[in-house]
Amino acid sequence: MSNNKDVSAFADERKIDIEKPYWDQSTYKGRALHFLTVTNPLNLFLSAKELEHARDIVTKYRTTAHVVIWQWINQSFNAIVNYTNRSGSSPIPMNTILQSYAIASGGAVMTALGLNRLLRNAPPLVGRLVPFAAVAAANCVNIPFMRMPELQNGIELQTEEGTKVGSSRRAASKAIAAVTLSRILMSAPSMILSPILMNFMDRRQMLRNAKWAVVPIQVLICGVCLTFATPLCCALFVQRVPISVDDLEPDVRDQVLFANPNLRTVYYNKGL
Repeated sequence: MSNNKDVSAFADERKIDIEKPYWDQSTYKGRALHFLTVTNPLNLFLSAKELEHARDIVTKYRTTAHVVIWQWINQSFNAIVNYTNRSGSSPIPMNTILQSYAIASGGAVMTALGLNRLLRNAPPLVGRLVPFAAVAAANCVNIPFMRMPELQNGIELQTEEGTKVGSSRRAASKAIAAVTLSRILMSAPSMILSPILMNFMDRRQMLRNAKWAVVPIQVLICGVCLTFATPLCCALFVQRVPISVDDLEPDVRDQVLFANPNLRTVYYNKGL
């Protein structure tokens, strides 16, 4: 009988909870392995016509109209990503979504246009880095505004077992700062390495007789960078973040300790 109990207990311990990451999320290695397995980039096979269209996109990006259009498209995508990857515990009113969308898009467009004007006579490499500066600036606006309800009302706090014990604005600020930093670092490899490599090849006329290869090379560089940068940057910070009760706002700390006198650490979902 005892052996049967031991076998049953061992089986319970070996059960995989599909709702939880397979690897230990308290270590960087575990988080990196987790995100490497859940990201699955698509392979794109482009026709000659599509490649020519991509060439036009790249060669015409300097015009004001194209800066406005592509920054608007990028921030439209970011608004959706920021909404779907929030902590999950705070509903966002439609007017807040629209305000964030308008502010982030406008900020990115104005940053890109301003930098293009200021750096008009700068070396080519500096000009190639303008899109990264615009995206980084937009992330600093887009993410906080998309998660404004958390900054105003607090992010949900839970015990280790998952029981809600309150909400904290201080925890929300930390979560949003971590997400913003990881997003900027996530875009950095593709938006910095690609311009540097393309500038290197341009200066040495490596693609002089193969102009058709410019777009595929850029796509390849960005694809490789994003394939690894996305999971590795998502893994920089713990997803379910522990925070000491003593570090909470005084009113929140008193509320938590009143209901749970022995509680010393609570957790919040950082979001992505």
